Amino acid sequence: MMYRSEIDGLRAIAVIPVILFHAGFSTFSGGFVGVDIFFVISGYLITTIILTEMEQGTFSLVKFYERRARRILPALYIVILVSLPFAWFLSLPNEMKDFSQSLVAVSSFSSNILFWYESGYWDTAGELKPLLHTWSLAVEEQYYVLFPLFLMLMWHYRKRWILGSFTIIAVISLAAAQWGAYHNPSATFYLLPTRGWELAIGAGIAFYFLYRKQTIQTFLLHRSVNELLGLLGLLMIGYGIFVFDEKTPFPSFYALIPTIGTGLIILFASSKTITGRLLSTKLLVLIGLISYSAYLWHQPLLAFARQGTVNDLSSTTYAILAFLSLPLAYLSWRFIEKPFRTKDVFSQKEIFLFFSIGSVLFITIGLAGHFTKGFENFWLSRQSQTIQTTHNVINKRTGGNNYGTNKEGKQDDGVCRFNIPKLHSDIKQRIKDCYKKYNKGYVILGDSHAADLFGVVTSSNSHPFIIGITLRSCRPYMPGCQYDDFLNFVRENKDIFYGVIYEQAGFNLLRNKEKKGNKSMIADIPYGVEVNGIYPDEERIYKVYTYIKNLSDYINVVWFGSRIEPQITIRTILKRGCDSGFMLRPKQREVFEKLDSYIDNLITDTNSLRFISQNKVFNYRFPADFMDCKGIYWIDGNHLGGLGEKMVGKRFDVMSLFVPQKP
Repeated sequence: MMYRSEIDGLRAIAVIPVILFHAGFSTFSGGFVGVDIFFVISGYLITTIILTEMEQGTFSLVKFYERRARRILPALYIVILVSLPFAWFLSLPNEMKDFSQSLVAVSSFSSNILFWYESGYWDTAGELKPLLHTWSLAVEEQYYVLFPLFLMLMWHYRKRWILGSFTIIAVISLAAAQWGAYHNPSATFYLLPTRGWELAIGAGIAFYFLYRKQTIQTFLLHRSVNELLGLLGLLMIGYGIFVFDEKTPFPSFYALIPTIGTGLIILFASSKTITGRLLSTKLLVLIGLISYSAYLWHQPLLAFARQGTVNDLSSTTYAILAFLSLPLAYLSWRFIEKPFRTKDVFSQKEIFLFFSIGSVLFITIGLAGHFTKGFENFWLSRQSQTIQTTHNVINKRTGGNNYGTNKEGKQDDGVCRFNIPKLHSDIKQRIKDCYKKYNKGYVILGDSHAADLFGVVTSSNSHPFIIGITLRSCRPYMPGCQYDDFLNFVRENKDIFYGVIYEQAGFNLLRNKEKKGNKSMIADIPYGVEVNGIYPDEERIYKVYTYIKNLSDYINVVWFGSRIEPQITIRTILKRGCDSGFMLRPKQREVFEKLDSYIDNLITDTNSLRFISQNKVFNYRFPADFMDCKGIYWIDGNHLGGLGEKMVGKRFDVMSLFVPQKP
């Protein structure tokens, strides 16, 4: 296979934005598309190698897996090995347990499945996971297992059907990704069936170069066309990197932009084109050569740096860490990757032995960490009495919050007191049965903050018919959520409920000049530093208002204002101790007061629609309402824990907010 330096340059274009994205640089808000670029490149190279060897009659499945093992495992296992002592000394028990589980998952090529289950890529918790980025390696490894078997089977029986069959599979994969990005975004992001089409783009290009290039019309071979399409590909990749962000449904049709852009560069860029020469510059080629190791090193560097401090890291620190991944990558490439890829240095037997020993070692450590809850007892033995007390307080928190632990929301509190994410047909019938039994009920509607409110209401009110319809990270302006289904249900069943209480996370109704609707606006501000430049997001607020105004045409609605968010994490508590006191950042309360005021001025109270400030009703007091050495009242920086729900539930009966419905 002829070496193409521009593809190494393309690897550099892929890895640099990924690193800077994970380092938190907002300019590279779509830097995660670098992984998609890698998928296309991988699909192209792997398919080219396999088909070429099949044509020559030299393909061997064992040798193929040997090459993949030489390419992937040595550097990966060295990075994991180096990460172990850092995890041991820096991680909290729950983080060490997560790390241990990822050791097992990485060693069994299933880390994408683990992280899908944890759903941590976009969460703040994901920033603390040193091996989160290995999900993409698992996708490729699963592809490497299945794709050669598919080609071998088709080659033997129906060689001429290969491209057509693969195209059908890719179209189905893309359609599933488009649907899943709106209906099940976490699974769609992580799993092979909805990522396979990206690898298929690269595979299709390999088919083109090997079998179809000579039959394509000559105008595609014209230099000016190559120039134009190569530059277009570069622009499409740039668009994805600088315009996409975590709110972009992905990998939906949006992902076609960077992946097709990558395909255009592979197809039309060469040493004779501007794009090809740009990508073939020495610096980009060098970064491309070490891109795999750079990708491996950057996430552990960032995660352990975050774990090692209770304060927020500065932009300068993040820049240094991002840069540091490159010299580490060079050393890894020079002394690990290259030697292991040379058969004269390590034989096939030694490669598979290395893989076996490494896998057994990491799986053993991982299982030990899992079953000992992250070596919890050993960790506790090294801590001060205050930290031990804090740890015990946190572990004694009871009930209440589903955030990050139960995808389906809180468990049933009774036949007609339950919280669910969406209105399925059986749930609709259950609600109707509850209406027959208890007459009218109440609904708590919204995201994970509304799930907290469900806990507050059910802890303080004994009404037998209260349901929550809450879905984490879902708001009325987002597709694929529960709101339209609920509106339709209410429209057809106006008499079932007294009313609806709507609540959502406040950080998603705030904005500043750099970011929009992102909780890191406050979380990224160091403690003690004044909160400035954060305002109500008029566009999103109006979208919510439009929805609940439509809802109020059929039922009483109370928009229960967003709670003030301390943005103090459990990790920070454990590092500082329960008796150190946790105050809001200066002017943080004012931000949420302005949000309440803006919404209150927008809404004209009627018999069917009202706005009530949650912060005034519950009068949150910090640090007393956050935790003390007897209990913790918030499960993280913005969600109430079970004790917190009971505490604030005693202060006010939320159901008293409703104006009786007119007969």
